[in-house]
Amino acid sequence: MGKKKIIKKSEEEILREKDKLETTISKAAAGKNIGAKKIESGRVYINATYNNTLLTVTDRSGNVITWASAGSLGFSGPKKATPFAASKVVSVISEKLKKIGFSNLEVIVKGVGTGRDSSIRSLANQGFNILSIKDMTPVPHNGPRPPKVRRV
Repeated sequence: MGKKKIIKKSEEEILREKDKLETTISKAAAGKNIGAKKIESGRVYINATYNNTLLTVTDRSGNVITWASAGSLGFSGPKKATPFAASKVVSVISEKLKKIGFSNLEVIVKGVGTGRDSSIRSLANQGFNILSIKDMTPVPHNGPRPPKVRRV
């Protein structure tokens, strides 16, 4: 094991670093970095599977603004796919969206999980203006080719 290297800084360098740190803290506290853009409308993609409920919020051009899932909130196992977990995900998303200034939403739902309906109802109850609801659940037209007949 070698000797520890000690970096010595002058007082001027220490003061500059303190000033940089204070300005970044004050900007974050004032909310300048968070939600600097004011976006009024966008899309909410709800992916409700049998195992989880995932919400992704984008602007009109498709750039992701924020997302949350039941698993990221701490729900585990079969509790992630419950309607209660979906409503909690919507409440977390709505807090983030209200800071940005969202009011009009287009909802795009995908999947067959139990969180579908409760997440849409929770969005409406949070005070957002829902312009449209579109179901994009993939439906197989014919499915894969069946296996060959078993010969015994």
